[in-house]
Amino acid sequence: MAAHDGINDPVLVEEPLEEVLEIGGDLLIQGQQFIESMFRTWNLYQILIAIGIFAAAHILRAILGPRIRAWMGSRENWPKWRMRILVVVHQRLRAIFFVALIWIVIFAMRELTWNSRSYLLGVIGTLALAWLLIVFATRLIKSPTLRKFVRYGAWIWATLQILGLLDVAERLLDSVGFNIGEIRFSLLLLIQGLVILGVLITAARFFTTTTASRIRSNEDISPSMQVLIVKGVQIAFYGAAFFVGVRALGIDLTGLAVLSGAIGVGLGFGLQKVVSNLVSGVIILLDKSIKPGDVISLGDTFGWINSLGARYVSVVTRDGREYLIPNEDLITGQVVNWSHSNDFVRLDINFGTAYHDNPHEVRRIAIEAAQGVDRVLSNRPTVCHIVGFGDSSVDYLLRFWIRDPTGGLTNIRGNVYLALWDAFEEHDISIPFPQREVKMLENKPATG
Repeated sequence: MAAHDGINDPVLVEEPLEEVLEIGGDLLIQGQQFIESMFRTWNLYQILIAIGIFAAAHILRAILGPRIRAWMGSRENWPKWRMRILVVVHQRLRAIFFVALIWIVIFAMRELTWNSRSYLLGVIGTLALAWLLIVFATRLIKSPTLRKFVRYGAWIWATLQILGLLDVAERLLDSVGFNIGEIRFSLLLLIQGLVILGVLITAARFFTTTTASRIRSNEDISPSMQVLIVKGVQIAFYGAAFFVGVRALGIDLTGLAVLSGAIGVGLGFGLQKVVSNLVSGVIILLDKSIKPGDVISLGDTFGWINSLGARYVSVVTRDGREYLIPNEDLITGQVVNWSHSNDFVRLDINFGTAYHDNPHEVRRIAIEAAQGVDRVLSNRPTVCHIVGFGDSSVDYLLRFWIRDPTGGLTNIRGNVYLALWDAFEEHDISIPFPQREVKMLENKPATG
């Protein structure tokens, strides 16, 4: 019986439908009155005057547009912001001429005749002026997609406001929706939410960008702490924008506590890796184990950290590849940080010389050759030791220090090897290689 009563309940279906039909009837009546008013004598005259003004604006643009463009071309030494303003003005010359001419005609007609005979021109002029101001205001938005969205929305709102149809439009949008408990969801609430949240998120983005630039310019804060503070500021501003926007719409967040809790539990089971990477990223920033600019080795990946993200770390290698390594791998895996506490890196080179060469001279020449290579530090001693007597050579180990691992390790080793080659050639020190003898045995014929 309860289900039967709910189906036949007229409150759920008929009231919104009656409201939509009522609003639609009001719109039809207003539209009919507007169409009938267009055929009045002075209204037709005003429409013809507006068309003539538009034609005059088009002609003025065709005549003055090329001249203004040529004048702009001769102002190459002007600042970029001023040239951008001129470009925007040049693109909207026809609209500017139309607004200027129509308001001149409106003021003249109001002085010479009754105001009612220029009422329609006033509406058209107000619409044109509002649309033109919206175009200039939305040029401040950098994103083309967001700029178009805001521009068209502002045009619609301004048109409804000027024509006196804003209340009717709000009633129509509010009539299309449904109720969940005490909360009313409608198209009007959706549009208001998009506008309010858009404004708040834009403001949060502006303040976040400004604050982040100031934090990054502070040299007293370490790079890892800068990243952590910036992430915290972003979460604070964007979270505040969301909650303030939801509260401004009149939505009670306590009513969604149970639903959000269930969704949170489901996301916790389904997104364990994502949450693990987020927590690992916070741990990395707090313990300062790695920071932007550090040179690290993780498996076969060797490069320097470009940026620290909420989910991954960007590592750029010498060959230009950018690896996005999950934060969890940096916490659970073995990472070699070549510049954790300092930038000093010691490199080893193995080589061998012949037995007839004096090992004391070989060590001295090798050390001098290595210290003559760029990037090899002179304030940290370069050493050379004998590490063994091989089958064909005396084996040496050359150790030297560098302070810029981001410049590469293979190239500096190659330069030191070339320096050793040149020094050994100059001092007649030979680099032996294994000697092998091959004896060919002739086959003797079998006897018997």
